[in-house]
Amino acid sequence: MILKEKIKTTEAKAKEMRPFVERLVTKNRVASVNGARYAAKFLPRVAVQKLVRELGPKYVERNGGYTRIVKLGQRASDSARMAIIEFV
Repeated sequence: MILKEKIKTTEAKAKEMRPFVERLVTKNRVASVNGARYAAKFLPRVAVQKLVRELGPKYVERNGGYTRIVKLGQRASDSARMAIIEFV
C-alpha cells in the first residue's frame, strides 16, 4: 500500500489495513527518527523512505482520514467483496 499508493484487495483486508496505514502516516507527518523507527518495525527500507519523504509531509495539514476505501462489488471466482484502498 505504501509503495503503490493504491491497491485492489478484498473489502475485509482493506478495512483491516486502514487503521494500520493511517497510524503509520500520522507518526511520520513530521519527519522524526522515532516515526521512522516505528515504521521500520513493519515495513521494508524502501517503503519507510517513501513514507518519511513523500507521504508524511503530504498530509501535514490534514487531521486524519488519509485513506479511502471504494467498494467494487463481488469477485467472480469466489464471490468475495472487492475494494480499492488508496490514499486521498
